[in-house]
Amino acid sequence: MVKSMTGYGRFQQTIDGMDISVEVKSVNHRYFEYSSRVPRAYGFLDEQLKSYIQKFISRGKVDVYVWIETLDAPGSQVTINYTLAESYIKALGELTKKYGLKDDASVVNLARFPDVLTAHRIAEDEDKIWQAVCQVTDAALDRFVRMREHEGAALRNDILTRANTILKAVKMVEERSPVTVKEHMIKVETRMRELLDGAAIDEQRLLTEAAIYADKIAVAEETVRLRSHIEQLELMLSGNEPVGRKLDFLVQEINREANTIGSKSQDVALARIVVDIKAEIEKIREQIQNIE
Repeated sequence: MVKSMTGYGRFQQTIDGMDISVEVKSVNHRYFEYSSRVPRAYGFLDEQLKSYIQKFISRGKVDVYVWIETLDAPGSQVTINYTLAESYIKALGELTKKYGLKDDASVVNLARFPDVLTAHRIAEDEDKIWQAVCQVTDAALDRFVRMREHEGAALRNDILTRANTILKAVKMVEERSPVTVKEHMIKVETRMRELLDGAAIDEQRLLTEAAIYADKIAVAEETVRLRSHIEQLELMLSGNEPVGRKLDFLVQEINREANTIGSKSQDVALARIVVDIKAEIEKIREQIQNIE
């Protein structure tokens, strides 16, 4: 299924005491470009998210935003540096004796000394957090992909409609081209009669002129290749693989054939048809820039 490179998806869910929100959005880009905004405490999620999301997106500039609020905050653990505490107590005792000071040391006062007590946040289970974030990301990606598919379907229909318009124009070129040869020969014959002023016309010379002109403006090869390219375009649009880059190349080939037909056209009507073909090709090219 054809997908647009533009998409947006957001989902929020509370899992295991964590309120998690994930937002995924993308715009056109020639390649896959990823950027994210993840809470600093959960920076370990960044590379995992990038690898995971790249399974669903092959092309586009992707921005991912993750918000995590811990509703049930993990506890903190306090550790005691007994060796340091004993050193402080010994030092205080020596000061008391030496200077005859009042021994007013207490647990509270001792705890105020640097590094006697150290609070550590209990480490969170990173794998558990990733599984929860991954679950929310899946739901956001589902909405994101559905939007891309919806827009992709609209792009596909528009391109196919324009491709069909080109095929109709190609048919007109094929029908008009032989007529231009006859019209040209009538002009040539008329001109020759005027110049010869009643003398006999060399029929063989006239046939040779017709053959040379017909070969000069022949576009059969170009129209056959153009039809083949359009058929290939339709085939690509019916597949499930990302085809944006391939389509971009194919449209260049279609445009090349149209240019060749235009350069061979010696007829105003044909020239107008070619202009219409090239206009449709350009519109297709613009639409393809939005396809993954």
